[in-house]
Amino acid sequence: MRFLLVALGGAVGAPLRYVIDRTVQSRHDTAFPWGTFAANITGAVILGGLTGAALSGAASRPVQDLLGTGLCGALTTYSTFSYETLALLETGARFFAVTNVLASVFAGLGGVFLGLTCAEAVFA
Repeated sequence: MRFLLVALGGAVGAPLRYVIDRTVQSRHDTAFPWGTFAANITGAVILGGLTGAALSGAASRPVQDLLGTGLCGALTTYSTFSYETLALLETGARFFAVTNVLASVFAGLGGVFLGLTCAEAVFA
């Protein structure tokens, strides 16, 4: 059963990641990978909220499998982040590469904290 929940979440998360990436990136005329950045931060906020819900007892293990492992696992992407950062370095866009790394780490942590804080306020 857990496998099916993870697969179902992934089946939603992967196309959602694609839609977020294409929608956001099409609105920016820059080398910075805004689409991947937006998908990863969205996933971080969702995962933070889910963690807060789980810690309060409001999210069952099946919900965690569906949304945390499945949806967020497919929505977020470390491999694309790494590839795009390397591509920026290879094309000489060092500023964008460094900005991508720093912004992704700090915004990702901030997103998790935001989601966790909101969930704690809702489920406390």
